[in-house]
Amino acid sequence: MARIFYSMAGEGRGHAVRVRTLVEHLRHAHELVLFAPDEAYDFLVKSYGDECSVENVRLTRIPGIKFHYTGGKLDLFKSIGHGLNYARRDLPTLVNAFRRRIDAEQPDLCISDFEPSLPRAARKAGVPLMSIDHQHVLLAYDLKTLPLLLRRYAWWMSWSIRYYYGSGPYQAVTSSFYTPPLKAGFENVQQVGPMLREDLVATVPQQGDFLLSYLRTNTPPRVLETLAACDWDVRVYGLGERPRQGRITFHAIDEQRFVNDLASCAALVSAAGNQLLGEALYLGKPVFAIPEEMHHEQQINACFLKQMGAGNWCVLEAFALDPLQKFLRQLDSYRANTAVLCGRLNGTPDALAAIRTMLTRHGRVNRSLVPERS
Repeated sequence: MARIFYSMAGEGRGHAVRVRTLVEHLRHAHELVLFAPDEAYDFLVKSYGDECSVENVRLTRIPGIKFHYTGGKLDLFKSIGHGLNYARRDLPTLVNAFRRRIDAEQPDLCISDFEPSLPRAARKAGVPLMSIDHQHVLLAYDLKTLPLLLRRYAWWMSWSIRYYYGSGPYQAVTSSFYTPPLKAGFENVQQVGPMLREDLVATVPQQGDFLLSYLRTNTPPRVLETLAACDWDVRVYGLGERPRQGRITFHAIDEQRFVNDLASCAALVSAAGNQLLGEALYLGKPVFAIPEEMHHEQQINACFLKQMGAGNWCVLEAFALDPLQKFLRQLDSYRANTAVLCGRLNGTPDALAAIRTMLTRHGRVNRSLVPERS
């Protein structure tokens, strides 16, 4: 049994979902110590908090970097300022705390999902290091098919990835629903699909007569007005339970119900996080993506979604009835393209194999390293 330290970023759903998916496979043969900030901790505590008593898994809250909003919109400059303050104030303290914990507990492997303090401590302690994230797309992928503005953003953000993981050797695994060529010098980066949990993989998709929408809490009221006017039943998650608004019904987060609705909807209208888009495409669902104007990473996802012929997009601030109705009129065409993706994007087995290879390479365990599970 290997001991694995696993840290992650705390913003959004994707990081924590990736981690939990892998943990559910790994925990039957290995000891996992998870370090999560903010939303990621709130998500994982329901599965791995002290009261859950899950064998071989421990969860610890750590400080992390948060997005900041002004007037309901993502404020890139405030978010950058918070990140700089975190790097100056919190990061050195957290690295030292991790180093002491590594010395005390002697993990066999450290894994980071876009969290900077554990990689720094692992390097200082000489512990093997992996990244399993989506953000390496910005560093390692050839993004020449994207608009110039997004390519410039990717180049700029690539420096934060270098800063997070440092210049020493580590194994990078990039989870994404799209796989353009790797740039020269990054041939060792392993490309895998989205991390899909077993209940979603086992779900049989059907074609329903309603739209599914997953929205952030800061979504402008105008977006709901547009959805209400599209002449479809719409099931909205992410805004909590509310009274019905025309043909829109609002639902509290319930993972199994959400998976069932995703598998049976006609299409998804949602923010453009890699994890959710990957889940939708695995189930063969067309997507109309509405990333925020300042959320360039999600715009990159949305561009590849469109290039794959699996949907369309516009920024959240420009979301209107005309582009949505045009998308809905073309659902048959999008379904033909998503049909070839259905059931083919699961990156979980490949990620588990990469972990197994990493442990073997460094001689950290000498028996079956990752359980073979369907």
